[in-house]
Amino acid sequence: MKNLSSEIIKRYQNRTRKDIADWQNAVNVARSVYSPRQYLLQNIYADITDDALLASQIQNRQEPVMSRAFTLNTPDGKPDEKASAALAALPFIQDLIKAILDSELYGYSLCEFIPGKPYPVFNVIPRQNVEPGDGIFLPDYYANTGIPYRRLKEYGKTILEFNSNHIGILNKTVPHVLFKKFAQSCWSELCEVYGIPPRFLKTNTQDPEMLSRAETMLREMGSAAAMVIDNTEELQFASGVTTTGDVYNNLITLCNREISMVISGAIIGQDTANGNYSKEESSKEMLQRLIESDSRMVEIYFNTAVLPALRSLRLISDQPLTFAFTASENLTDLWTKTVAVMPYYDIDPKWIKEKFGVEVTAPRNATQMAAHNVAGEPPCAPDNFFL
Repeated sequence: MKNLSSEIIKRYQNRTRKDIADWQNAVNVARSVYSPRQYLLQNIYADITDDALLASQIQNRQEPVMSRAFTLNTPDGKPDEKASAALAALPFIQDLIKAILDSELYGYSLCEFIPGKPYPVFNVIPRQNVEPGDGIFLPDYYANTGIPYRRLKEYGKTILEFNSNHIGILNKTVPHVLFKKFAQSCWSELCEVYGIPPRFLKTNTQDPEMLSRAETMLREMGSAAAMVIDNTEELQFASGVTTTGDVYNNLITLCNREISMVISGAIIGQDTANGNYSKEESSKEMLQRLIESDSRMVEIYFNTAVLPALRSLRLISDQPLTFAFTASENLTDLWTKTVAVMPYYDIDPKWIKEKFGVEVTAPRNATQMAAHNVAGEPPCAPDNFFL
């Protein structure tokens, strides 16, 4: 059985600071017509995902999908509890879902199952070693030739591919992260100059001994608050900068907003000066739409690629089951309706405990129930209650 991970030749990844020219060159190489290569662009992606805001935005978008409950349903739409539990028990299920979600961010994910007991090992092939346009796996991404993985007999069984057919959403965030790093670096240098302004010493430059002593004195002074000089010398501080770094702060704020717009579709919880409740709710709704879209994408990949592969590995039953996320419930709204209907209908205490975690001990007596009814009100629920 072909094992792609074992053939990878590891290369040192250059972590020097990238600029816009590096990014443009990487995009041109990735989009080349004759010999496209992804390693330059994927190295930049690996570098920018260290940004704190970008990492948090990705987590905010992916974690709701990865934490959702799911079931395997029979053709008539009923959940198969045993098969669903077996799928959820697979140790790599979360990594598999993340690989699908990452295919939108990075452009693609090429994965493989390596035989093992009791479960196979799940690996995501380093994206630097994959050229999805031509379907080539490159053990050495500097090489000109590789393995056409889509022609392997393991493709679709132990080798799975999740391809977005674009170079990844992260490509839209690269310039903003690079500009943000540049602004933070310049701002830190400004803080250093602003805190300790340049110093100069007036002395007799025609006297080599005095000049040498002055140079040594300033060099060794460092951040000391005092020094001894000759009565013919004069130590002064140069005029410090007058700005407090607003230009850098504004650039960083702009970059943060653009990053949030790309990943979350809106700016959530950042604009404290101009934010309000309605804006936050609208932003959350936009993020929720992206989460639902990602969930639908995961369902499609599972039903078309993942489940057939798991069946071939005999990790799930051969029954024609379909993968689906369970619909999320608004427990706050459901509790409000439950409380409203309690005076009119009997509610199963077991259901209340399972749904809300409320321990129901015994029913109320008639006097207590009557106290909750308005005088003259008919003993039935409002007509519009279930609307």
